[in-house]
Amino acid sequence: MTAAVIPETPGAYTGAAPYLQVRDLSVRFATEDGVVRAVDGVSFAVERGRTLGIVGESGSGKSVTSLAILGLHDPKRTTIAGQILLGGRDIVGLDEESIRRLRGRDMAMIFQDPLSALHPYYTVGRQVAEAYRVHHPDASWREAHRRAVEMLDRVGIPQPARRANQHPHEFSGGMRQRAMIAMALVNNPELLIADEPTTALDVTVQAQILDLLADLQREFHSAIILITHDLGVVSQVADDVLVMYAGRAVEYGTAEQVLRRPQHPYTWGLLSSVPSLHGDPDADLIPIRGNPPSMIHPPPGCAFHPRCGYALLGSASTPGAAAGACEVDVPQLRQVQERGHTVACHLPEGKRVEIYRRDIAQAGVVR
Repeated sequence: MTAAVIPETPGAYTGAAPYLQVRDLSVRFATEDGVVRAVDGVSFAVERGRTLGIVGESGSGKSVTSLAILGLHDPKRTTIAGQILLGGRDIVGLDEESIRRLRGRDMAMIFQDPLSALHPYYTVGRQVAEAYRVHHPDASWREAHRRAVEMLDRVGIPQPARRANQHPHEFSGGMRQRAMIAMALVNNPELLIADEPTTALDVTVQAQILDLLADLQREFHSAIILITHDLGVVSQVADDVLVMYAGRAVEYGTAEQVLRRPQHPYTWGLLSSVPSLHGDPDADLIPIRGNPPSMIHPPPGCAFHPRCGYALLGSASTPGAAAGACEVDVPQLRQVQERGHTVACHLPEGKRVEIYRRDIAQAGVVR
């Protein structure tokens, strides 16, 4: 399988094109210290029935991208440019009422902290029922409550009729996350965005939540965006992977391509920071040195070059590379030999393959 191709010419949704297409998306926030370039020219696509994993360190722009898709940024202090095509319709610039009609029905989100996302005063069943009635105003509360109980049962909550009358604090962490999934899917949306859905859950519950998402995707044929920094989660559920750094896409391809044959030094760093069950148990993890850059004053050229151990290899002696290119020119996503696999790096592909085989694969970094 190859990563979804983003058509150049927008048009009406026919079902053949990816359901979600993001093109050259930029999100900027005005602050007292300056303009924060949180997302800078990101493009990707997600087809129905497929899962895109978006990975990167905190501050890389993952959640900002998802909130822009849902139209949840404050328009008074946020500037959004580019295109977000949902079912072939560009939703950038739509008024709040139009976006509100899309949220929940066409696209929905599972937030990172369900305890904060759920209202402590109302019962869980009422909140799920209310989400249903927003898009089914003719439905009675009795009908909406019955639908809420059905969804709570569908996501694996035991005794759903009784649990529907309980408050969020009476649920465990895993059950609250299941309730959030029920609320997100109660209107059968075409696109589901899951922002760190397994954070703070133990590994057993984490596996159950991931299995549940996979089952529900098969049932509803939804397009899913999974935002995480857990590459283990990505390897289990994602079909395609987008690696973000400093608000930009640095690598994009299928999960097999990105996780097994990574091309960007930042992706190598993320993989080398993950413990392996098959490697030397006494081997130290290799963290990425330094810290993520300021998004108000990002470094020139490749934003990763101050932390990259291979930046100096982009020299005049290397065919196809200019001296100091990493410190001067912003690299653009370019396709490597594998179709659908793109990377934004000044290192020539031959040099990246050499480094991968010499320093990365042989060291057991890639699982």
